[in-house]
Amino acid sequence: MWLIVGLGNPEAKYLGNRHNAGFMIIDAIASSFGPVSWRSKFGGQSAEVFVNTVNGRQKIVLLKPNTFYNESGLSVRAALDFYKLSPKQVCIFHDELALEPGKFRTKFDGGSAGNNGIKSIIAALGAGFWRIRIGIGHPGDKSKVTAYVLKDFSKSDQNWFNDLTDAVISALPLLIDNQTDAFQTKVTHQAPAPKQEK
Repeated sequence: MWLIVGLGNPEAKYLGNRHNAGFMIIDAIASSFGPVSWRSKFGGQSAEVFVNTVNGRQKIVLLKPNTFYNESGLSVRAALDFYKLSPKQVCIFHDELALEPGKFRTKFDGGSAGNNGIKSIIAALGAGFWRIRIGIGHPGDKSKVTAYVLKDFSKSDQNWFNDLTDAVISALPLLIDNQTDAFQTKVTHQAPAPKQEK
């Protein structure tokens, strides 16, 4: 079983923000593999869905922490303990400043790369979990980062993000079957990142 987590901020004013890319992906998974009944659990919103894979029908737990982005580890730890899972059964979808818009990378273990949500989860679980990194680009100035991530996707960004979301849904059975390389390949093939102007 997998615990699949999206990072974001819970209030309505943050709904379309770049920082809520993880929440958006989780909502899309819920819509595609549901219907689901969201429940207030683990300091967040949680639901269970079933995904058909080549190895059979698999249950996954979806989680959107209500702890705000930078304290996500508290919610993830509570869900992990309840389901008696190991960190390697946890997959975190999150926005990534260090990747160009639309770039998509699957990574296991490692540091936080300055992402405070991932830093919180490492503190709660250790580093041995999966991260699904969704590139949003960098504003170019460190002082502008907070305003940038707490701003909605532009219309052009929404186009690639919608394509990426569809690709994640299509490839999800591969992830659930622990075929992470194949998952990465299928998503990037179906939704390549837009070319950046020099």
